[in-house]
Amino acid sequence: MSHGARVIRTGVSSGGPAAPPPVTVASSSAGSDGELMDGGYFRSCAGMLKVAQMISLLIGFISVNNSAWTDYSAYSFFQIVTMCDLVMILFFYIMHIFRVYRKLTCVSWPLAEFLHYLIGTILLLIASIVAASKSYNITGLVAGATFGFLATILCVISMWSSYKVSCITQSTSE
Repeated sequence: MSHGARVIRTGVSSGGPAAPPPVTVASSSAGSDGELMDGGYFRSCAGMLKVAQMISLLIGFISVNNSAWTDYSAYSFFQIVTMCDLVMILFFYIMHIFRVYRKLTCVSWPLAEFLHYLIGTILLLIASIVAASKSYNITGLVAGATFGFLATILCVISMWSSYKVSCITQSTSE
């Protein structure tokens, strides 16, 4: 049973001695496969967007956590959603920095990240709306809801950019 054609590259061709491999210069932002971390992702637009999302979620969580609550269920839901979103964004950030997606090819990482942003953004929008409606002009709760809305906007931008990249990749490969 054949599992498909495989190409095996060797350094020797049938026409004569092997030519030395071409020397390529990798840019310092992309890094090579031998490096442990991808230093270019720190400075990329997607990397900085993830950091901004994590900061706004953390500020929203801390603002709500240090305020006097008027409705326990609304703000506990807000805290759970912000922390879950923060942990998942941190997970994908670390996955990109340490290039885990190259080692675990059994998972469709762009699809997993897109679905995370889709579900997380909807839950974060709902939690921010509920938190804003139950804030009763308490400054900490208003600030938490505001940072929740900011994180929602940043998540929508990330989701749109990942979908845009997926569409461009699919249309050019055909």
